[in-house]
Amino acid sequence: MAGATRAPHPALAHLVGDYVGYDERMDPRVVHHGLPSPAVTVILAFDAPLESAWPGGPTTRHWRLAGGLHLRPVLVHTRGHQHGIQLSLTPRGARALLGLPAGALAGEVVDHDELPTCLSAATHARLAEAAGWQERFDILDAELRRRADRVRQRTEADLDRAWALLERSRGTARVEEVARAVGRSPRWLSGRFAAELGVSPKQAARLHRFDHARRAAQRGIPLGQVAAEAGYADQSHLTRDWGQLASQTPRELVGEPFRFVQDRT
Repeated sequence: MAGATRAPHPALAHLVGDYVGYDERMDPRVVHHGLPSPAVTVILAFDAPLESAWPGGPTTRHWRLAGGLHLRPVLVHTRGHQHGIQLSLTPRGARALLGLPAGALAGEVVDHDELPTCLSAATHARLAEAAGWQERFDILDAELRRRADRVRQRTEADLDRAWALLERSRGTARVEEVARAVGRSPRWLSGRFAAELGVSPKQAARLHRFDHARRAAQRGIPLGQVAAEAGYADQSHLTRDWGQLASQTPRELVGEPFRFVQDRT
């Protein structure tokens, strides 16, 4: 893949994952599977808008896209060339940078113009016209830091702690254990996850587990070992779960020729 990756400014580390720039040419028939993950996705397309669809749904075109947490793949029609930048936002980052809870975007892909706050068309144009990836990443650092400083971040300490526990356990922590660790009931935890994130605690754990296992498999770790380390009962359990979340077998997923930011570990 022609492109670059860089961590955001340390002041943004709790809001944004790595910046990933990509510029890839491929067979125009390639359809990319945008996989479920425990992050809100932002894509800024250059040269041509991104064409995406949920399985069985209509295709939409976006220059500036935001997608919430989801439990099925988004199908991206590559048309032979993909060029742009992709960001992964934490749940707190969605509030700070997009102006709404991650739950408001759950299972959705929307244009930035539909959001309370967004990366503007003017910023998008500056990024597209910049001399190279490092200049683009500098622009993002400056813009996102200004935005984060302006927006009052509404956070819930117990919800943040619960999310962090699921993340650190790579999705293997039991919901009852997480609720007890933050001093809340499982019912409270389920209600707050649904409202703020758009998924249940069990679904959030599933996303973390899948994301960890996928990254391990793409590093070449044998699937049986991946299943054991990621907390699946066995390799067949992993295969069933991946079929539901990715509409692909593990080997199809690992062999896909173009996977955007989701390859970057």
